[in-house]
Amino acid sequence: MKTKRITLFLSLGLLAAITAKAQNGQTPVFGGTVGKTLDDSKEWWPEPHKAPAGAPNILWILLDDVGFGATSTFGGIIKTPNFDTLANNGLRYTNFHTAGICAPTRSALLTGRNHHYVHEGGFSHVTMSAGFPGYDGRIPSDKGTIAEILRENGYNTFAVGKYGLTPDEDATDAGPFDCWPSGKGFEHFFGFLGSATDQYKPDLVEDNAHVTPDGRHLTDQITDKAIFYLTRQHNVAPDKPFFLYYAPGATHSPHQVAKEWSDLYKGQFDKGWDDFREKVIARQKQLGIIPNYAKLPERNPRIPAWKTLPDVEKKLYARFMEIYAGYLTYTDHAVGRLINHLKQSGQLDNTLLFVIIGDNGASKEGTVHGVINPKKNSPKLATEENFLKTNIEDIDDIGTPQSSTNYPLGWAQAANTPFKYWKQDANSEGGTRNPLIVYYPKGIKDKGTIRTQYGHVIDVLPTTLEYTGIKLPEYIRGVKQDTIQGTSLVYSFDHPEAKSKHTLQHYYIFGSRSIYSDGWKAEAAHHPDNVELGDFKVGQNVPDKSFDEDTWELYNLNEDFNERVDLAKKYPEKLKELKEVFEAQAQKNNLYPFIDWYDVYHQRIHKNHKK
Repeated sequence: MKTKRITLFLSLGLLAAITAKAQNGQTPVFGGTVGKTLDDSKEWWPEPHKAPAGAPNILWILLDDVGFGATSTFGGIIKTPNFDTLANNGLRYTNFHTAGICAPTRSALLTGRNHHYVHEGGFSHVTMSAGFPGYDGRIPSDKGTIAEILRENGYNTFAVGKYGLTPDEDATDAGPFDCWPSGKGFEHFFGFLGSATDQYKPDLVEDNAHVTPDGRHLTDQITDKAIFYLTRQHNVAPDKPFFLYYAPGATHSPHQVAKEWSDLYKGQFDKGWDDFREKVIARQKQLGIIPNYAKLPERNPRIPAWKTLPDVEKKLYARFMEIYAGYLTYTDHAVGRLINHLKQSGQLDNTLLFVIIGDNGASKEGTVHGVINPKKNSPKLATEENFLKTNIEDIDDIGTPQSSTNYPLGWAQAANTPFKYWKQDANSEGGTRNPLIVYYPKGIKDKGTIRTQYGHVIDVLPTTLEYTGIKLPEYIRGVKQDTIQGTSLVYSFDHPEAKSKHTLQHYYIFGSRSIYSDGWKAEAAHHPDNVELGDFKVGQNVPDKSFDEDTWELYNLNEDFNERVDLAKKYPEKLKELKEVFEAQAQKNNLYPFIDWYDVYHQRIHKNHKK
């Protein structure tokens, strides 16, 4: 009888273990004994998740729509003293890349996988998502985020600012919440779910509900909330590390900032965007950010020479840049507040920081003349002549809470110095190359130096995991995890001359596309783009074009880093080879079917959405 009883107890324990394991692949086998009574049973508790001993805090900072040549940290003339300090005590990566537009970059960053591969080929918005694996805007559960991984390894996880990866259909207080930050591993979130929001009247969310903003600038609010989260966590569990994802709306439009910040730049851009570009490329060479052989690309044909403009337009355009510069410096100041809190609380020395200055290149979305009050002078409602006239009349509104400002195209090219083209152009370094700073006082030995190894946003997650000694869990919430696609950059931390390990990378944003392979790059712009479809085209029929009509270009970035000499005719076999590599990557990463801006503007996708 006793033997049968023991067997029954063991069987019950085994059954419980099997059941638990079936429900959740991470649940360990039950190690106790289950009997009919407590006297006959032995309790057992799984070990709680703990971070590795001495594991650093982790802070990811991601800015929005900042060009490569905007900040003083990477040769620009807009003051960013806090970024300067971080870079001077850390590493500057000058060959780092993003996906070319907001949501794709963010999905790739948070998952360590290519954006189509995690279903974020476009956006999670109704107008820019589609019912295909690469485009539905819903990150699958088998492609866990950095927040989910770190939470499984004993970290507290917080996010503030722009998220941008929640489908429009789910972005109400009724959810569902699986695609909200809380459903992707963040224990607390304070910010906005969409791609852009008013900085004084934001569409604000805390955790799983919309809340009322307090009237201050959003960057102040998210910075205060981040400090609050960190303070509360540190007071309760000072030995438990945190992960904070700090992603302000800045410097995405609307460019809104207090006058005290924009007035810092009064009169400093009166010489215009051509002068700006010349000054910045000289500073970039002086700092070693770019090669000495570098030359500026030709001014884009859509942009007039500054010297040809009438004085009234010069005054208007200069004011746009004063606002933008003030906005960027103010954002740097907010980051400084956060860094200062970590320093004062004794946590900075054990905090691993990644600062990505822009989720893509500078934005071309501000039209040739800039935008102040889009509802008042929308290109859909006005001629170009009336649009410009209204902007001149409304100059004092630029950057104010009542406006929705975005700067003109000329300043976008200037902010992207020394590259061609802009945000959305996945074919171009100007759309995809952004500065990266890595800072860790306890671990970075070669402080203040430059790294030129090729990198991409999918590399930040594996870099973080390798440096902290954390492995990707086999399961997250019972879901078996797919492999990471990024390449850790840790090999380059102490070895500036190390050869790049990330040697292959594809890009695709609404038609524009490219493939990078070990220093060579093949790329194709696609027309019509959003500028050709959107600016002052009322009553015009802009024809769709086949992808077969696109012209492919070829560049050797090892010798021509900013794409000035097209080698397609000189090396046709190399171009053919790279196009075949792109095709293989497209098949592997869910790039098909190709969706372009023509499809978006003519509402040819997301047809099953019920309005």
